[in-house]
Amino acid sequence: MKKFVMAALGGTLASVVATTQFVGPLLAQEADRPASVYEQLDLFGDIFERIRAQYVSEVDEADLIEAAINGMLTSLDPHSSYLPPQDAEDMRVQTRGEFGGLGIEVTQEEGFVKVVSPIDGTPADAAGMESGDFITHVDGESVLGLKLDEAVDLMRGPVGSEIVITVVREGEEEPFDVSIIRDTIKLTAVRSRLEGQTVVLRVTTFNDQTFPNLADGLAKQVEEAGGMENVNGFVLDLRNNPGGLLTQAIRVSDAFLDAGEIVSTRGRNPADGERFNATPGDLAEGKPLVVLINGGSASASEIVAGALQDHRRGIVVGTKSFGKGSVQTVMPLRGEGAMRLTTARYYTPSGRSIQALGVSPDLVVDQPRRSPTDEDEDETPNRFSRSEADLRGSLDNDSLTEDEIRHIEEDRAKVEAAAKLREEDYQLAYAIDILRGLSVLGEKK
Repeated sequence: MKKFVMAALGGTLASVVATTQFVGPLLAQEADRPASVYEQLDLFGDIFERIRAQYVSEVDEADLIEAAINGMLTSLDPHSSYLPPQDAEDMRVQTRGEFGGLGIEVTQEEGFVKVVSPIDGTPADAAGMESGDFITHVDGESVLGLKLDEAVDLMRGPVGSEIVITVVREGEEEPFDVSIIRDTIKLTAVRSRLEGQTVVLRVTTFNDQTFPNLADGLAKQVEEAGGMENVNGFVLDLRNNPGGLLTQAIRVSDAFLDAGEIVSTRGRNPADGERFNATPGDLAEGKPLVVLINGGSASASEIVAGALQDHRRGIVVGTKSFGKGSVQTVMPLRGEGAMRLTTARYYTPSGRSIQALGVSPDLVVDQPRRSPTDEDEDETPNRFSRSEADLRGSLDNDSLTEDEIRHIEEDRAKVEAAAKLREEDYQLAYAIDILRGLSVLGEKK
């Protein structure tokens, strides 16, 4: 155990050297000779002992060591960290699809806590949190300067308790408070529904249930439509999906591909690189596919979007994705804790890395923000809108049968439903319009 602790703590030298004006007497090595790893470990031991003996108040030794380990890992990149036993258990539970919290995925950017995405159907989503929001305070306490894990700890609490988060949002002049009631988060990995002749598959996360949920939801909606011949295409909605398990991203990509590479990973050692390929079988049977992404689509979501885009299997619509192109391996440690360590970068089938760049959509479509005044205007009918049929004494259309008139009215109802969806979710309506247009072109061939 002693060897393990000493090896793990060697990486904290950077923070120690940054404060040499305070611990200068501890540095015994010559200025022109680089310190060896063993000298650095001795230095850490000296500092550790002085803190225990001379710090203004008594400290917990275990907390000191845990903080040093976490400091070493978080200095590498925003996604590497130490998971104490409880956090490690929470993470294992989360991958199974149920956990306690707010339902929000966060990262750290230049010292600020940034929202990657709220998860559908969670308290954070219901409270109106958005991808790209910056969290500045939690219950009035500033999170600026805190490590990400420390900020997350402030947001944890008993189910049913209230938390007030102060948010800075682009486009808003002043910070504002958001009140959220903590709850048990039960993730539904995939929600499916039928919009006209289009099957919409909303993937909210990549956990153990994602692919089974997707396959079942797809089959159910196709059956509801009356068979694949009555389906004009599929929308794979990955917006605000913060990612998850690499294995599930591969299986979801494979669901729509018959062959070819899905993703490759490259680590520090070239021999450790891996390639993952699709297997025969397309659940959508070659039907057109539109993939929706936005700035909250990260990690596993980007693997799926990148694979389908590179293979020209789907049209990617929306806005640029988050840009997390690294793979983390969770390694169990003694004492029930775990270490989350970035071990590789992933690459799309064309060999491109999306790290810090994101996946660029084929068609850039922004989601318009609606103001309260827009909603009020929508509720006010246009009393000056009239047609020929409204005119007193207008002629009837006697050239159509009752069945033909009924079909026209049904088609008009579909168009009106599409217009309503465009007001509720412009990006989704745009994707469905693409599939409807492709279907019309296909019928003319």
